[in-house]
Amino acid sequence: MAEERDHEQAARVATETGQLLVEVRSKLFSLGLGSWRIGDEGDRRAHDFIVDELSAAFPDDAILSEEGRDDRTRLQNKRVWIVDPLDGTREFGEYGRTDWAVHIALTENGRATAGAVALPDLETTLSTHDPPQLPERAEGPPRLVVSRNHPAAAAVIVARALGGQLLALGSAGAKMGAVVLGHADIYAHSGGQFEWDNCAPAIVAEAAGLHVSRCDGSPMRFNYPDPWSPEFVFCRQEFAEETMDALAAAIRQR
Repeated sequence: MAEERDHEQAARVATETGQLLVEVRSKLFSLGLGSWRIGDEGDRRAHDFIVDELSAAFPDDAILSEEGRDDRTRLQNKRVWIVDPLDGTREFGEYGRTDWAVHIALTENGRATAGAVALPDLETTLSTHDPPQLPERAEGPPRLVVSRNHPAAAAVIVARALGGQLLALGSAGAKMGAVVLGHADIYAHSGGQFEWDNCAPAIVAEAAGLHVSRCDGSPMRFNYPDPWSPEFVFCRQEFAEETMDALAAAIRQR
């Protein structure tokens, strides 16, 4: 199980990476660079910083980063940090958008045990070090966070079953944050993500008291040889039964 130092370091590294990215972003915007140049530089600087910090703090642990080479020796390591240095690169490169994040998660024998999601433009870090408390839910139909490009099938299924409303956001971490901060109720995703996209959001959501599972109700596990991790549900407990029933019905109809 994760120790207090693991939780502390996850929160610290996520927060400090976010602060670095805010500075980098401001400087690059002032230079008039294009959005893709800004995103690429943010990815690189955040990856280098995270790897240096985690390697110094935990020299025996493995690291799986979206922006790094996949060292398959991680599969023999009990402790693996799974990180997305800049989740929402597109949003990071767009002036004025706040829906990007930094993901830091520790897995032990395939289970996420500590983690943090920094939302730098909101000056907020959600973490297992200081688990967030869910606010009271606002009145009205359930609100589901979805991709800016197109809503995932799982979200559409749940929205139709529950009479829900869709809220488009960028980063997976920002979507999870919207649920934890009370701006949304359900994050149901299917169709495409990797472990670095949802590992830290999953453990932070769990620490906040949300329902966390695969769309078939099975627990989320990580550090597979192929880090493809395309579907999951994070939602407030009051919507968990209806959400999972709707997804189960859709799975039976396949």
